[in-house]
Amino acid sequence: MKKILVILDGIVAKKLMQRIVESNTRENNYDVVYMNDIVLPEQKASNFTLYKFDPTSESKLGMVLDKNVHAQVLIALNSKDEMLNVIKNIKERKKNLQMSILDYWGIELDDPYVNIYKGIEVLANGMVERLPNVPVMAQNIGMKQGEIMEIKIPFGSSYAYRYIGSIEQNEWKIFGLYRNQQLINIKPSLILKPNDVILIIGKPTVLMQVYNAIGKSQGQFPMPFGHNIYLYLDLYLQNKKRIKDVIDEVKYLHKKLKNQKLIIRITRPTTVGVINLIKESFEEDETVEIKMDYHNLGMIKLLKNDTKAFDIGVVILTNEMFRNKKYVKDLLDLRVPILKLGDELTGSIKKTVVLINDVNSYEQISPIVFDVSSQLRTKTRIFDMDPIGDHEDKTRLLDHFENLAKIFNEKVEIITNEKNPIRELKKQTNTLQILPLKEDMFKQRFSWKFLYTNPDLISFDMKRYSQLLIPVIEE
Repeated sequence: MKKILVILDGIVAKKLMQRIVESNTRENNYDVVYMNDIVLPEQKASNFTLYKFDPTSESKLGMVLDKNVHAQVLIALNSKDEMLNVIKNIKERKKNLQMSILDYWGIELDDPYVNIYKGIEVLANGMVERLPNVPVMAQNIGMKQGEIMEIKIPFGSSYAYRYIGSIEQNEWKIFGLYRNQQLINIKPSLILKPNDVILIIGKPTVLMQVYNAIGKSQGQFPMPFGHNIYLYLDLYLQNKKRIKDVIDEVKYLHKKLKNQKLIIRITRPTTVGVINLIKESFEEDETVEIKMDYHNLGMIKLLKNDTKAFDIGVVILTNEMFRNKKYVKDLLDLRVPILKLGDELTGSIKKTVVLINDVNSYEQISPIVFDVSSQLRTKTRIFDMDPIGDHEDKTRLLDHFENLAKIFNEKVEIITNEKNPIRELKKQTNTLQILPLKEDMFKQRFSWKFLYTNPDLISFDMKRYSQLLIPVIEE
């Protein structure tokens, strides 16, 4: 048990004393020197010993110092002269005693045993951190440089409705979450929601980047999944024209999305001419890296290795890769969005489309819908099928999409009068459909298509246009 000497006077003395009492774990013993009874707490714990006298008195202060061996001194006084006098008196008796002082006057001491806390800075930081869009950092923990930060998830953030396991956390980590003023246990399957307060730890510069990313309501994708986009090309499955169309589409996406790099993984190369076509398409572009696989290691093995190695936020595959659904089911384990390129590729996308099905999954992907739309500068069309299940939930979800559209300043068209939205969906051109990535999508189908009524499964099996599949937590 350590002995702490506390010397208090002035306008902050009462509040400081109250804070010490509230933080009392009974692991320390406190000698408290004070001059005014107003600083005294209503109830005094047994591990507090109180001394009422002027702390600038060398003899009286020396009596307390000589009586006990103190591990540290905390000093908050009313004037600069008093502070310097008390420090001098302590130094004469206990040269190596650690002191923490609250300074409002600009005291400068070249003494490794005196920790100076600038009162004006502490006050200013506390007030500024109450403002919106200002990060709250732990000032006096660790290296005292802001390695711990508190962030509130705003409505419309790309981090909202993301499960923690899907968020790439390099050089930082979520270690606490408050929801409705309750501390929630952190686990990979926990979904972040608007107004959640998360506690994160990491390098101060990295935390500021995370804060800025969370606070922005648009222009973040492929974050929070990763910083880069990744194209996997199996040249054995595509002819030269198809490869050229794919390259044009990916170049367009690389230009539009806020990714840092484009990684192209080529496997099962066919001819030198095709490989040169790919390389020449990205000449002098330092943001593109082309990786070759001459050993046919297999798509799933390569994807798992590359996703971690290259900080991948979205994996781009052609629809030819999905012929064997059982084989590609392991894509779910990547926990990153999958962009499945359709048969019709024009090198540009004019519309984003959402076909609403279950409320839970589509609420999770809703911020991504408008994030992507804002970057591609497309109008979003939402097809609402005939009400299934809870009509109130469906109405709430549509209201949710409309509110997000306002936050992102995006245009949205909600179509509710179509009896068969799949049929309407087939009429779309230059379209990107955004839908949740679900396990059922990778199950083998019966040959009789009319047996299926789930629009997510029907859509997934369509090959005409491209689809962005977003990982979700399925209930």
